[in-house]
Amino acid sequence: AARIIQNMDPTADPCKDFYQYACGGWLNRHIIPETSSRYSIFDILRDELEIILKGVLETSDQGDRQAFQKAKILYKSCMNESLIEQRDSLPLLEALTMVGDWPVASADWNKTKEPNWSMEEKLSIMNSRFNKRVLIDMFVWNDDRDSSRHIIYIDQPSLGMPSRDYYFNGGNYQRVREAYLQFMISIAKMIREDKNMSKDDSFVQEEMAKVMELETEIAN
Repeated sequence: AARIIQNMDPTADPCKDFYQYACGGWLNRHIIPETSSRYSIFDILRDELEIILKGVLETSDQGDRQAFQKAKILYKSCMNESLIEQRDSLPLLEALTMVGDWPVASADWNKTKEPNWSMEEKLSIMNSRFNKRVLIDMFVWNDDRDSSRHIIYIDQPSLGMPSRDYYFNGGNYQRVREAYLQFMISIAKMIREDKNMSKDDSFVQEEMAKVMELETEIAN
């Protein structure tokens, strides 16, 4: 109750400006940081929690239960920037190999990979190994008709961009769409370079345009 009163502005007339009356105290005491588009009590709690978690993850893992040890190992691996720089794109190339390689970054994918390539198998690997749902989203959740049991749900996954508006609307959406396509092209070129493949910008642009066309059809 005290926090709610503190975030109000009782000097404002609620009949004239209810927003100032209800939130004026918060507005006077908080400024939205340049790195954020909003600033609420939940954002403050998240920032405080991250500080606490950082302290916990940086403590010794001796005597910890296995789940805590795994969390600390993951945190340390993310903070080990020198090793990350040393490994460069190797983890990404290994991941691509696991999911059947990438035609745009392969010299003869149609001949060497496609004959034995199975969409069902690769989708399951993406889901189980990388927690990435493509084309089909599948997960286990409470049964809406019987809360005492769990069932398998099949749904549509999220798109590459936040919503279908990004694929069809103009203005800022179009600028994001163009940047998104250019990002895909840049990544494909980088991977081809890391795999010592010949430079073929026109081929890469054509392939990524096909990817964009497919995503647009899915969004539609």
